[in-house]
Amino acid sequence: MSELNQQQQAACDCIDKPLLVLAGAGSGKTRVITAKIAHLIRHHGMLAEKIAAITFTNKAAREMRQRSRSLLKGVDSEGLVVSTFHSLGVRLLHDMLNEAGLRPGFSIYDAEDTRRVIADLLPKGSDRALVDPLAQRISWYKGQGMDQDDIGQHEDNPALLEVFEQYHERLRRFNAVDFDDLLYLPVKLLTETKELRLRWQQRFRHLLVDEYQDTNACQYRLLKLLVGDNTPFTAVGDDDQSIYGWRGAQPENLTHLQQDFPRLQVVKLEQNYRSSRNILHAANFLIAKNPHMFEKKLWSALGDGETLRIMVCKDAETEADKVAAEIMRRRMLGQIKHGDFAVLYRGNHQARPLEQALRAANIPYHLSGGLSFFERSEIKDVLAYLRLIANPDDDAALIRIINVPRRGIGGQTIERMSNTARNERLSLFRTLSRPTVRALLTPRAAQATADFGHWIETLRANADTTPAARLARIVVDESGYRDHLRTSAKDPQSAERRNRNIDDLLGWIEQLTEKAKEPMSLQDVLAQLALAGATDDDEPDDQSVRLMTLHAAKGLEFPHVFMVGVEEGQLPHRTSLEEGTETEERRLMYVGITRAQRSLTLSYARSRRRFGETVKCQPSRFLKELPEDVVTWEGQNPDADRTAARARGKAHLDALRQALAKSSED
Repeated sequence: MSELNQQQQAACDCIDKPLLVLAGAGSGKTRVITAKIAHLIRHHGMLAEKIAAITFTNKAAREMRQRSRSLLKGVDSEGLVVSTFHSLGVRLLHDMLNEAGLRPGFSIYDAEDTRRVIADLLPKGSDRALVDPLAQRISWYKGQGMDQDDIGQHEDNPALLEVFEQYHERLRRFNAVDFDDLLYLPVKLLTETKELRLRWQQRFRHLLVDEYQDTNACQYRLLKLLVGDNTPFTAVGDDDQSIYGWRGAQPENLTHLQQDFPRLQVVKLEQNYRSSRNILHAANFLIAKNPHMFEKKLWSALGDGETLRIMVCKDAETEADKVAAEIMRRRMLGQIKHGDFAVLYRGNHQARPLEQALRAANIPYHLSGGLSFFERSEIKDVLAYLRLIANPDDDAALIRIINVPRRGIGGQTIERMSNTARNERLSLFRTLSRPTVRALLTPRAAQATADFGHWIETLRANADTTPAARLARIVVDESGYRDHLRTSAKDPQSAERRNRNIDDLLGWIEQLTEKAKEPMSLQDVLAQLALAGATDDDEPDDQSVRLMTLHAAKGLEFPHVFMVGVEEGQLPHRTSLEEGTETEERRLMYVGITRAQRSLTLSYARSRRRFGETVKCQPSRFLKELPEDVVTWEGQNPDADRTAARARGKAHLDALRQALAKSSED
């Protein structure tokens, strides 16, 4: 492994102790993880099936899997586990179905399903605005690994405790789990059942955990339960890039490792292979203002590079126009693709003027964070049919599609079914054939519900012998869903687009089952699709400028980066200042800076329109914390700006002359 630097090699060589790798931005952490996997298998004879690498996104897991396979060519890598935390949770739950009180084919509820269940639990007349806070609170408690007794000690709201209990009882009745349960339940069962715990501790001989600073309390407990006292592990993380405190991430888990594993060895990766020295100097200078668990300082051998530019703009529209103009200028100067540029901001609402400016300049762009593929109604509808076939107790799935397309089963029919289901503690599907329910319905509604139930039962009877891709096509064809899209769409183009999305889903299922090494059941396919939907990876081509939030940009890199709206109240965000989390906002700024490879331009506006009024803005305190020797301010001194503009214009003309001279020589 001669391609590794000294510290990377040291991380690979530590195989029999707990290891923390402090991997600074752009320091090659994925290279270390994959090289260590290959090292364990090639040079220490460890079976691939005894190794698990765990990360947070499907994209990161795919990259890690591909790199590992490339390094292991000619070596048996069968059984190597490379997955997200939640994928590992599904694997664990399948192993302990009975203990978890689940049955085969359990459903995985997304956020929308969860909100629907909670809304149904609230008393009639309750404010619907309570649903989201309750869902977030329940999710937070699960992320902390708390059960009902623990919550009772921290929560003085009896209504929340009651909803928490009823919510879990309802999920069990539906044979369903939510995404938090994928980790919450395995942690609970491994903690309570020694036999399960020992079985899984013997399953792996080495665990590798990526982005360790983003783990919450539940994920850290899962790691401890899986490694026990004897299994070595490698945790890779960077406390300077911990930016997910709002969803439960605890960077202090890095410190807990030292307390819980006295033999812990620490290796620091400080050489950055991404950014120029000036960019890294600014990043180091800024983040030094934060308290640190571990001291480190990034360095680069890539040269000084350009100084950082700070553009002072009149308003948001001027800021967006300047960004568009700068993108055009740089593209004229050299062979630069639109995909080499990224524009980063604190909140999605900041994208609108940027979109307008880029469209006006005919610059192609891709807006990250829009409606994901798996959030589209037509995708959720088809998956709801498949979920109901796999798990007839899935009330959320049944309610979604029982009258889509229209079958004459209206709200009154569903309400009467719901009342019976609630009184008799049944799922809605089980009430379709109940004489007591059919007697309450009109003859037309009774026949419609009976026909629907019979059709689903027929599909269920054939589900084990029909490939999932074929079953999905049968559902789409026999349900009349394509005609429903055509008749309900606002125009033919919309219907065609939604039908293409259905084709993409069907193709995805076919590819998923064809690539699988073992036959996949419908339940397996649905689990994979649910996990894909949870971290629906955004991968546009390289011919578009990327517009995205700073949070979404983590893990990515671009030759040229713009950070806009770097103002007090925006970055750092006013909420963080009220809640005392300025240090996390500074880490967010640090993450943004370290996405840049060759150039970084920051900007703020003197005024913005907010809620119909023009408000004055102040530059972010973080701009003032950047080192003066690598920063150039533009917009404060007109004479200096004109001189800088003339210099850029001259460089532009020189570059054009060189390009013309080269083309004439060719």
